[in-house]
Amino acid sequence: MLSPGFTKRLSLLNRYYKITRFYSFLKATAIKGGTVIAFFVALIIGLEYYVLDFNTILNKVVETYPPLLVFGLFLASETIMGLLPPEIFIAWAAKVTTPWLYLFYLASLSYLGGIIAYGIGNKLSKISLVKNYLELKVATHISNLNKWGGLFVFLGAVSPVPHSLVSLASGLISYNFKNYLLWALFRYVRFLVYGFLIFKAIS
Repeated sequence: MLSPGFTKRLSLLNRYYKITRFYSFLKATAIKGGTVIAFFVALIIGLEYYVLDFNTILNKVVETYPPLLVFGLFLASETIMGLLPPEIFIAWAAKVTTPWLYLFYLASLSYLGGIIAYGIGNKLSKISLVKNYLELKVATHISNLNKWGGLFVFLGAVSPVPHSLVSLASGLISYNFKNYLLWALFRYVRFLVYGFLIFKAIS
């Protein structure tokens, strides 16, 4: 049986999340995430069926470009504001001989990219002019971090909320690094789920 103190704390947390509109944000993020993956899978199937041989294109990419080049591009993207959707690289991984191993590599590089972005944010926070500029650019993320802490890092890891920008914002405000590392591990969950869906669509 839950103690009265614990129950009260849960009640207060629930009230706080309602006041700060966390549940509304969570719902909107979940809808957006589901829409993004559904659209991407539908796009793959649609292109394959009506327009072009998507599998042939992916096979050509696998044959033409060495894995290290693709991994390097992906790491840069995951570090610098998520310039390229991870779904593209997951689709690429589906065509190699060991797709699940490559998916693990991609997830690890995404996790590493977030850590690098955190470090960049932390270093830049010591340069007043740059810090002020970046804080304006990621003001929403900083506000959400201050309100929800690790839960927002979690959302950045598993949802369309840009993981690299959340990581950069975490570094800018010197969010606890150990907590960041723990919450960011959910990045692997996102890649596992997206990998399963995209691999099924391409196979």
